[in-house]
Amino acid sequence: MAAYCARAGIACHLAIVEGAPEGKLRQMRAYGAQLQRVADFGKMPAVNAAVFTGLQDLAAELNAGFEVSAFSISPHGMAGVKTIGYEIAAAFGKERFAVFSPAGGGGLTLAVARGVAESAANGRVHCVQPTGNDTIASALREGARRARPVDSTTAISGLQVGSVLDGDQVISACRGLGGTGYVVSDEAAFAWQARLATDEGIFCEPACAVSLAGVEAAVAAGEVDAAEHVVCLITGVGFKDETSVIKMAGETPTPLVPTFAEFAAAVRAHW
Repeated sequence: MAAYCARAGIACHLAIVEGAPEGKLRQMRAYGAQLQRVADFGKMPAVNAAVFTGLQDLAAELNAGFEVSAFSISPHGMAGVKTIGYEIAAAFGKERFAVFSPAGGGGLTLAVARGVAESAANGRVHCVQPTGNDTIASALREGARRARPVDSTTAISGLQVGSVLDGDQVISACRGLGGTGYVVSDEAAFAWQARLATDEGIFCEPACAVSLAGVEAAVAAGEVDAAEHVVCLITGVGFKDETSVIKMAGETPTPLVPTFAEFAAAVRAHW
């Protein structure tokens, strides 16, 4: 949002959830965006509702644009995200596949599920959420028709959305494709973030690693078919959450050696 506004010469004012990491906010400010955190935004459904209503009213008053990554608020913008579902479906053709999607408010999951459905592909889309923001996943698994607002307590940045937003539609869309919900711990997401970096060279933010934790839970439950291709949505780079980087790599400063010979000796010792 901030980058596109800068390119178009449009002022960008962002209401930020309280728990957003500073590293992510610096990237927005680098493009000239004006940011303000709102107390308890992202954590409490009542505050979320008041903020969204207030933003809509303010945008109307100022004749300004208003965008949120949710179909319920920005259907035209989110329609473009369906192309992820189209691309996955095209990659597998008639073969079976399962997509594990991380969800906060559910916009990404709904977009991908709709894209897969519109492609008439042989794929399931599963919704994965952290335990501290379980608005959709358990309801989907339990057969409920509606998502449930919660006071968000997860430390996973990007998934701190205790309001329903697209939740009801996610339940319908995923269920229609044979998908279900998985709830995972924050610790599992952080562990998979680290493993993805060290094993595969993919440096993602914790919100994405939730999808890997979902696969782990599905395998443990015997709910992954060996004939299915498995796709995990990894949509955010790890630099968005500096706290998680410190958790992965620690805060020990990089040592300074006086000569290259000492570097070479250290390499030989660990070879």
